[in-house]
Amino acid sequence: MEPRYEKILTQYQELSEKLGKATAPDDLKTLGKKQTELQPVVEKINAWKKIEQEIKENEELVKSDDSSISELANEEIKKLKTESENLIVAIEDDLLPKDPLDDKNVIMEIRAAAGGDESSLFCGELFRMYGRYAEGKSWKTRLISESRNEVGGFKEVIFEISGDKVYADLKFESGVHRVQRVPETEKSGRVHTSTVTVAVLPQVGDDDFKIDPKDLKVETSTSRGAGGQSVNTTYSAIKITHIPTGITAQSQDERSQVQNKEKAMKVILARVFAYYEEKRKKELTDQRRSQIGSGDRSEKIRTYNFPQDRITDHRINESFKQIGVILDGKLEVIINKLKEVEKNLAKSQ
Repeated sequence: MEPRYEKILTQYQELSEKLGKATAPDDLKTLGKKQTELQPVVEKINAWKKIEQEIKENEELVKSDDSSISELANEEIKKLKTESENLIVAIEDDLLPKDPLDDKNVIMEIRAAAGGDESSLFCGELFRMYGRYAEGKSWKTRLISESRNEVGGFKEVIFEISGDKVYADLKFESGVHRVQRVPETEKSGRVHTSTVTVAVLPQVGDDDFKIDPKDLKVETSTSRGAGGQSVNTTYSAIKITHIPTGITAQSQDERSQVQNKEKAMKVILARVFAYYEEKRKKELTDQRRSQIGSGDRSEKIRTYNFPQDRITDHRINESFKQIGVILDGKLEVIINKLKEVEKNLAKSQ
């Protein structure tokens, strides 16, 4: 057997033995997580071992004097070898380096950019698209803050999505999304171009990243409405500033100061972590730049061309039809293609 596969099986067995002896909650959690991560590839290796054994048994039957048995054994070997080859591909895919953040939940920030009202309306459409996509994956969405304008669009909307491997899917969405269409208010039928920025931040906890409380400045105020008027006489609105970087986060949608602080803390933690993570990646000068984008929110990643019913992802130079279907949350066709490109890049490195 492939030595790497034997090593994985041994590692899994050792983890199982340690897990059986562990009593401390932290040890149980750590060992259990490692075992769960290895389990899919272990199952595939064991299935591959079984098939290889069946191939050997059939190779013995090929030597039979009975031609019918020999013929059947040859047919079985062909089928088993195809299954074996497919399993090896699946095992090797499982063994590719994984992004350690793929398992994380995310905080998404969508902001209207160039294009005025049209940009804010498209901001709302993207918010709905990600919500519908999350719904289809049985993920949970929770609004953190929003800022609407007079036409019913969003100047900004920040929300949390939690579930299984959320960042693995949505990390590709960071960047500038450009929309080309004729606005309803456009009488001459001229196509307008607007942009919206999307940021996808992995949601981290204290186990992943800590901020020294001394580095945080917390301010309270009364909540404000769209026109600037006070909508709450209590000092429930929270603004948190990370002093070393100047990064801020605020929340005023909840009536409770405690709830607003909890929301703002989640955002500030994600933003500061993303800041240092991006800085760390830039310092790794020998690291190859990914051909599917850096995740920088200033990078134009996609154009939604309504007159031509076409969405073009500029990172992979590929177009997709049926804008309406995709905006209704059927994002899999694009995300799966981006995942495939990412996997092929990992294989080539």
